[in-house]
Amino acid sequence: MTSINQKKPIRKAVFPVAGLGTRFLPATKAIPKEMLPIIDRPLIQYAVDEAREAGIEQLIFVTGRGKTAIVEHFDTAFELERTMRDRGKDLEVLAATRIQPGNLVTVRQQVPMGLGHAIWCARAVVGDEPFAIFLPDEMMVGSPGCMKQMVDAYNEVGGNLISVLEVPEAEVSSYGVIAPGAKISDSLTEVTALVEKPKREEAPSNLIISGRYILQPEVMRMLEGQGKGAGGEIQLTDAMARMIGQQPFHAVKFEGRRFDCGSKAGFVEATLSLALERDDMADEVRAIMRRLLAD
Repeated sequence: MTSINQKKPIRKAVFPVAGLGTRFLPATKAIPKEMLPIIDRPLIQYAVDEAREAGIEQLIFVTGRGKTAIVEHFDTAFELERTMRDRGKDLEVLAATRIQPGNLVTVRQQVPMGLGHAIWCARAVVGDEPFAIFLPDEMMVGSPGCMKQMVDAYNEVGGNLISVLEVPEAEVSSYGVIAPGAKISDSLTEVTALVEKPKREEAPSNLIISGRYILQPEVMRMLEGQGKGAGGEIQLTDAMARMIGQQPFHAVKFEGRRFDCGSKAGFVEATLSLALERDDMADEVRAIMRRLLAD
């Protein structure tokens, strides 16, 4: 593969959204986890907004049974819009939910076999192009957004990139961690290895993988015949590790904040943090928090 091919523009993004969301039951019994709102936007909307900011054109949702609400969120709601229009309501509030016809594609992951398998399910749509991956549970807040920062780095070095964040050393055993190589800049580092949930004393760094990726299409061939890894699932990390040394592989240190919305505490933290930044509700929310803390 030539360096020219490894710098093809990033036009497509895969969103693995087939998970069952069991940590949020019973809320997720009938509603996809990705549709749970942070204030007035569902989690998936924040990820899609981030993708659009980065210039991504085609959204590929890897879905499962009971996930149709995710697709419907980005569809045109004729009755709703007509009612709002008749009542003189501003439709601008729905602008972020509009997708150009043909720019949203869904594929099914019939059996939950891990993140690597979910990505592999999108192989026919990805084709021979490099592509981005968004894990919507990982809510990344920054300006520019995480994926925009990664695309800018990709335009510089090409190849494969992962987003990383620096965490206290005591926390590294809970995450996938990179072994850093040459430092290209303050935010860009070569990756020499990936280690899944290492012991604190054995961790090669305190830089954790944080839910955003830009990968070359060869990763699909790696996943094709890959056996099960940790947890009895097909792991994306295993496929990426096999690509290191064969293609350029870098980590982009995200300049922004990450909220783990796959956990209940992280979900609440994201909601409060974003509410405190909004002019229309910050004062009221701050007053509520003070009152609750005083009780």
